[in-house]
Amino acid sequence: MSMFCYQCQETAKNTGCTIQGVCGKKEEVAKLQDLLIYSCKGIANIVIKGNLDIAAISEVNHEVMKSLFITITNANFDEDAIEKQIIKMLALRDELKAKVNNADLHDAAVFIVSDRDSMLKKASVVGVLATENEDIRSLRELITYGLKGMAAYAHHALNAGKENVDIYGFLYKALAALLNDALSADDLVALTLKTGEFGVSAMALLDEANTSKYGNPEITTVDIGVRNNPSILISGHDLTDLEQLLEQTKGSGVDVYTHSEMLPAHYYPFFKKYDNFAGNYGGSWWRQVDEFGPFNGPILFTTNCIVPPRKEEIRDRIFTTGAAGYPGSQHIEADANGKKDFSKIIELAKTLPSPTEIETGTITGGFAHEQVFALADKVVDAVKSGAIKKFFVMAGCDGRMKSRDYYTEFAEKLPKDTVILTAGCAKYRYNKLPLGDIGGIPRVLDAGQCNDSYSLAVIALKLKEIFGVDDINELPIVYNIAWYEQKAVIVLLALLYLGVKNIHLGPTLPGFLSPNVAKVLVDNFGIAGIGTVDDDIKFFMS
Repeated sequence: MSMFCYQCQETAKNTGCTIQGVCGKKEEVAKLQDLLIYSCKGIANIVIKGNLDIAAISEVNHEVMKSLFITITNANFDEDAIEKQIIKMLALRDELKAKVNNADLHDAAVFIVSDRDSMLKKASVVGVLATENEDIRSLRELITYGLKGMAAYAHHALNAGKENVDIYGFLYKALAALLNDALSADDLVALTLKTGEFGVSAMALLDEANTSKYGNPEITTVDIGVRNNPSILISGHDLTDLEQLLEQTKGSGVDVYTHSEMLPAHYYPFFKKYDNFAGNYGGSWWRQVDEFGPFNGPILFTTNCIVPPRKEEIRDRIFTTGAAGYPGSQHIEADANGKKDFSKIIELAKTLPSPTEIETGTITGGFAHEQVFALADKVVDAVKSGAIKKFFVMAGCDGRMKSRDYYTEFAEKLPKDTVILTAGCAKYRYNKLPLGDIGGIPRVLDAGQCNDSYSLAVIALKLKEIFGVDDINELPIVYNIAWYEQKAVIVLLALLYLGVKNIHLGPTLPGFLSPNVAKVLVDNFGIAGIGTVDDDIKFFMS
């Protein structure tokens, strides 16, 4: 077996990619990512056993977080960049090890590699399948993927000027625990829920970082047509990259459009001052293979959701930054102060044609927690009068599988007295449908990016308080969530920690759940897969 990866929803046959990732990840990249994770576990082992002061090792904290982020699905396909990160992590590991007088360190904290070949050889024996027990492996990977999602959110928060040392502390504790063969399945189930608890903390931290810097999202109508100016398309999740790009393109004659998960940036008051912030181009991340061609201008990836381009011409227009990377594309690094020079992207944009229009119209969003609270009286009255019968949380991820048409059909067939609460790129399955409103309340309330699922949880907790119920599950809220990658995993674990039960997850249950672990989730939390649209709606409405 040349590689093994089953961390995303599209993994081959829902059991694992063993030759090449469905995402496009090659064997070498997969193995190097395995070794990068193993290196992080080694560092965690030293930190925990050495009882090191986490506040005093900020560079290590930040690099561990970035390393976890690099390994998220569709984030980084550049083997040279991953090798470079491994070398950096091993150097940091050795510096920490020199401070710790403890001979009882795991192999992850002491192994030596000298070149790419030795890295790949080591990676072959420390990957996912190194854990032989299927249930222990399943729980370890569930925790690992939650940690990756948590690290992504904490990374964005750090870029916006906020961090929480307790989150780093938990990352080390959890990563070190994943090396501990003495832990039972019950121990790992408890650690899984603890991961969900810190997932809530990470999403709350990012929410605070974004809203304190850019204001609370507000109801906003976003144009999905185009102007006749040279343009840059920005994709991903990092708002600080968008801020710097808009500042550097201001007055240049170059417009900026968002793609996929960057759409919710339009909802923040801060960004509305930029006249060249034109609108949103296209749809979900996987549609880039068809949409990047007609866009004509350069594309900046700030985070994950890269799809290997079919044409060389498009690859030459792709730039990456942060944890993202693609071989042959230019990578923009930040300086010591976090500043990035986007002048190459801007100059390239000026030489290329303006975008070709692929659709017209608008999208309305901006229904994060504060905006919904402002509408609370109206929402409560609608529920009490029976105008709104149920809320459907349809947050999460989109993907390429034909089975995801389920979510479009589901939204279309929902009774007219229901409202969809959404966040993440899953919304592209229905956010352009003419679903109407209920007494002025749109039937699709978009809270924002996948991390803004936190907003949906806050809204649910507020409704619990308003309606005076003891259990969040007594509210007229149904959870029918689509997942794709590891940020969706931490959102799921966060919801479980908050006590939400009976979540339906699709279009398939994760391939990394062993039958026994899946049974634990079903028995304890009511997790279920999806069925047919008609049967599911009938069940939910009953």
